Amino acid sequence: MSRIVGIAGSLRAGSFNAALLRTAVELAPGGTTIEAASIKGIPLYDGDVEASQGLPPAVTELKAKIASSDGLLLVTPEYNNSMPGVLKNAIDWLSRPAADIPRVFGNRPVAVMGASPGGFGTILSQNAWLPVLRTLRTRPWFGPPMLVSGAGKVFDPSGVLTDADVRKRLQDFIAGFAAFIAAHGK
Repeated sequence: MSRIVGIAGSLRAGSFNAALLRTAVELAPGGTTIEAASIKGIPLYDGDVEASQGLPPAVTELKAKIASSDGLLLVTPEYNNSMPGVLKNAIDWLSRPAADIPRVFGNRPVAVMGASPGGFGTILSQNAWLPVLRTLRTRPWFGPPMLVSGAGKVFDPSGVLTDADVRKRLQDFIAGFAAFIAAHGK
């Protein structure tokens, strides 16, 4: 049984990326579970706060979830042609102290996907994550890209993925990542 921790990189209640993650949870193949985790409650990174107070509870809880998982799924919006600041901030906290990087991220299978109202999906955001994932020494999965463009047309107002083609691509993406973990996991 593989356990994947999924993180949506948006705090917005009606986030397309949170909806995409919820759908991925539903579509996980047999023998795989996806646990949707949250970055809510993670403050802006401040080295002085870290030095005087340690890591915030939201960070230590999320670190423990990731460290005990078989894989990490980042569901990233694209803001101004790059990664969202709130998700990058969470990853920055999760990499503290630096001595914890091998335990939390080292050699961990990671997949990146995303949804955007724009026409290019989240290709620039996904590409912007590659140097970060390399620095953290993760093991990225480079299956077929899961880029959802025109997200306002494929999700209904309650966040249900209604487009059959996108749903099938997502199901194949999650199955491919699960197979990667099974074959090359931690």
